[in-house]
Parts: sequence; structure tokens; C-alpha cells
Amino acid sequence: MTEIRSFRRVFDLERRLYRIDRLRLNPGGLPVRGIVYLLVLLAGALIAGALPLVGGVARALPWYVRDLAIPAASATILCMIRVEGRPFHLAALALLRYRMAPRHLDRLRPCRAVGTRWLPSEIVLLPDGGDGRMRRLRYTGPGAVMLATEHERAGRMVERRPAALARILRRPDITVKELSEARVLSHARVISLERKARLLVQPSGARGTRR
Repeated sequence: MTEIRSFRRVFDLERRLYRIDRLRLNPGGLPVRGIVYLLVLLAGALIAGALPLVGGVARALPWYVRDLAIPAASATILCMIRVEGRPFHLAALALLRYRMAPRHLDRLRPCRAVGTRWLPSEIVLLPDGGDGRMRRLRYTGPGAVMLATEHERAGRMVERRPAALARILRRPDITVKELSEARVLSHARVISLERKARLLVQPSGARGTRR
């Protein structure tokens, strides 16, 4: 009784070469898969012979052993290997996919294993201006900005969409500069910005603009 591990062994017929022109080969034929193995191994041997360290060891062997005997013997062994009824290249590809595939899935998406430590992502904190001084800020509307300290404002007082040249040069429509000895205003001022209008806030002592 023969154990059949896969239906491939029954229905998948192996392609073999029995004759090349007038030259008759082995009566059982040569598997095409074995010829492909031989060519791949021969190419690998030639590449290994050109490498700096491995090439010295490979060139120490006779050419007929390095370029003929070892690839032919290796191709014969690979043709004989069967894993769950599959040939060597299909089994090796399946094992490689298995090793590279994620081990744990959550709704068909890769996830961490159960019991591993979870670390939150980086949290971005923005000051609300409650410390009594301005901070460097670049804001693009729509929206509103409230200023509670003394400042100097430059730019268009009536906010509207910036011109094409200003958009290309990335210049702000309104620039607010903090005074050197700014005091808290008794009544805060609000600047309303329309869509795509830009506001630049420069604290006291700031040099240049960071874009």
C-alpha cells in the first residue's frame, strides 16, 4: 500500500526530456525541474567564484568538480526532495512565506502577540499661551487667534485669501511680533483668518523665520 500525501502526486505529471535532437537521454528521461535546478546552481557557482573570500575556496577545487559534479549532484538531490508531496522549490517558497508572514492577526491585520507591552505613540503638546509670553507659531486659516499680550502687527488688516505670489513664496499674510517688554492686555484681541490665510507669530528676540 502506498501512502498518498497529496493529490498533486496523482494528477500533477512531471515534465521530462527523453531526447535532444538525435541524442537519446536516460530511458527514464531527465526532469525539466532538475535541469532548471542545475542551471541555477551553476549560475550560483559562477557568482560564488567571483566573490573575494568564497571565490578563493571555490577556485581551489577542480573546474569539473566545481562547475559540473557539485551542481549536478545537488540538482539530483533537490529533485528527490518532496515535502508534503510538493517539490523542493514550492516547499521552500511556502516555508519562506510562512516565516515572513505575521504570527498574530486582528481582523486579518498584523498585530502584537497577546501579553506583549504596548507603548503609546508620540504625543504632541501645544502650549495654550497661558504662560504669559508668545511662542513661535505659524497658523493657516480658517480659524481665529487670540492675543493677550502687547504686540506689533504687520500685514493686511483685512484678511482675505493670499495672492498667488505670496503662496509660492510662502510669505505670511499677517505677522505678529511680541514686544521686548510685553505686558498683558486688559482686553484680549482676536484675529480672524479666512481659508488659506497665514499668520506668523514671532516671540521677542526671535531671529528669522522657521518655515
